[in-house]
Amino acid sequence: MFEVLKTQGKARRGRFVCAHGEVQTPVFMNVGTQGAIKGAVSAHDLKRIGCQVELSNTYHLHLRPTDDVVRQMGGLHKFMDWDGPILTDSGGFQVFSLSGLRKITEEGVTFASHIDGKRIFMGPEESMQIQSNLGSDIAMAFDECVENPAPYDYVKASCERTLRWLERCKKEHDRLNALSDTVNPGQMLFGINQGGTHPDLRVWHMKETAKIDCDGYAIGGLAVGEPTQVMYDIIDAVEPHMPKDKPRYLMGVGTPSNIIEGVARGVDFFDCVMPARNARHGKLFTWEGTINIKNEKYKLDERPISPGCQCPACRSFSRAYIRHLLSAGEMLAMRLTVLHNLYFYNELMLRIRQALDEERFDQFRTEYSEKLGRPAV
Repeated sequence: MFEVLKTQGKARRGRFVCAHGEVQTPVFMNVGTQGAIKGAVSAHDLKRIGCQVELSNTYHLHLRPTDDVVRQMGGLHKFMDWDGPILTDSGGFQVFSLSGLRKITEEGVTFASHIDGKRIFMGPEESMQIQSNLGSDIAMAFDECVENPAPYDYVKASCERTLRWLERCKKEHDRLNALSDTVNPGQMLFGINQGGTHPDLRVWHMKETAKIDCDGYAIGGLAVGEPTQVMYDIIDAVEPHMPKDKPRYLMGVGTPSNIIEGVARGVDFFDCVMPARNARHGKLFTWEGTINIKNEKYKLDERPISPGCQCPACRSFSRAYIRHLLSAGEMLAMRLTVLHNLYFYNELMLRIRQALDEERFDQFRTEYSEKLGRPAV
């Protein structure tokens, strides 16, 4: 299912196998929240830009078209015509981001739909049932994501409840996978580490979470407002206690620099809406740093977004043309910029894997970790 092929320091080069194929790690999962990448990008496009894993959102798909509809349509793979691996998050982050619109109890969370205000209940069992209906390859455990910073006593109680919820997720997940009509009986379950910005709670929670036999383990509740160095310190504290023979997933992270630094700290899986979201507003990634394509200086620039890039946008169009499309509000602008940024992220992961294969990751990190986060000259 997962094997570490090579290491350099804490950085790991691996291979992950699931019901819908093999994944080379480290990997960035392209976020298709509602079964599509925002910016008019389809599953077929994902194939062309080097995506290995697509990630969809349990909360949003539960609300519409509903997971029951997806199940009746043959599962999410068939519904969106994607034959590769899919990870679905548990819905926890979206539910807890609703703040005043939800109520937490030991059983789960009652919340108001952001679409029509309808009251909905979701607990560990419901989250597993929804993700089973979707038929993803990796289901995430239902957890509570607290805001940073949060009071120590609250975070401690939340960690304890998240641990109890994981035990319930595991039991229900095993039951669902054993059913004769399950969409994807090979679906895996990843547990999630929480603990806010409190290192001792993070370590305790990771140790206890690792006692529950999951197919992988994630670090959640980071990149939600805390300083970047605090995030790195938490990863450093948690990593020694994560099972070495299971994949590790840093949820919702992040920038190219965050990813390089996460790999250096032993992380295998990443995801973030940021590259697609930034693309739709004209902030694009290149190997020389970031550019804002809407700037006046690109008005007559005949070069592609990133010279040498083989994405669909760079192969055919100039910076000047893409800037014009954005200025004119054309939908094609969002499509081309999103395709570019996601191609860049997938290419970044490929180069990281190549650097690990060739035992030169330290040099790659030195050259690119800071550079990719700065504006291009």
